[in-house]
Amino acid sequence: MVTRLDRKLANIRAGRYKPTDFVIADAKDSDVGAGVTATGFDYSVRPPRRRSRQEFIAQIEEIIKQDIVDIMLVSQSNLDLLDERGAFFGSEMKPAIRGNLETMCWGAVRHGVYTQKPSAPFRDANLSRAIANYPTRGTDLALYSVSFSNDVELDIRTLNAFAEFRAEAARTNFKYFYEVFNPSVDIGLSSEQIGEFVNDNIIKSLASVPKAERPLFLKTPYNGPKAMEELANFDSELIVGVLGGGAGTTRDTFELVAQSQRYGARLALFGRKINLAEAPLHLIVLMRAVADGTIGPEEAVRAYHGDLQKLGLTPNRPLADDRVITEDVLTVAAAKAA
Repeated sequence: MVTRLDRKLANIRAGRYKPTDFVIADAKDSDVGAGVTATGFDYSVRPPRRRSRQEFIAQIEEIIKQDIVDIMLVSQSNLDLLDERGAFFGSEMKPAIRGNLETMCWGAVRHGVYTQKPSAPFRDANLSRAIANYPTRGTDLALYSVSFSNDVELDIRTLNAFAEFRAEAARTNFKYFYEVFNPSVDIGLSSEQIGEFVNDNIIKSLASVPKAERPLFLKTPYNGPKAMEELANFDSELIVGVLGGGAGTTRDTFELVAQSQRYGARLALFGRKINLAEAPLHLIVLMRAVADGTIGPEEAVRAYHGDLQKLGLTPNRPLADDRVITEDVLTVAAAKAA
């Protein structure tokens, strides 16, 4: 089955990109890096309470039925539950699983100290099982993530694990997209240098990868306009996407969509920014509108708060606070655009 993602990637590669081709992915894979805290909150009750796993699955089903998101990224076990419910049957949304997880993402484990050390590769997904009944069940798309620490031994270990994954993906006819995080610990570089360090490691780590084993697209932090333009303009064969990072304000969410697209990104893969929102489905509608260029980021924040009022939901922040850009990497370009 041809998905909406397939058509959008084809348009981008053919040089026919338009804002409606901007890909939005919902990263509902938080359970692979956390535990009870992974499912977000039910804001329809006061005080808000954490969702159960079943309520989390129901939330994912609602987003699939909404049919705006292009990719739904989940853990392999949750994809099994969604398939049992026939959640993706007849949908043009692409399901994907976490193919691995860097230990830097284990920071959501309560009382854990994993993030105090440089990130190490870890993988437990079973690709052959995921693809066994595809396309009626399962998937043929995984996310593979890495982080580089500027340490020879650690980075060789990371690259060797990446090579092992690519070999297994080739054997099982699995596709993947490639996530490269910023270093998980302080390596003594400025924010601008971090962008350059990450960009160089992305290009270097793919240099010896044959075309048949290259990722469908990239997922990387937004390290500002300069770093994004450099990466997006370096190789037209690489489609660049951004990850969402922390929850931030609602303005941060919409601003990141607008800025990343302006400077060359063609995808946004947001986890906490959607999962921790008071009204995720309404947020997604406005993310799509911002990407399409039919509404600006600040106007979208006002519209979102209007939706919350209609729904009878109390916002996590007053409108005045939620309009503020709190992520430093977004502030300079936002001021220029204003």
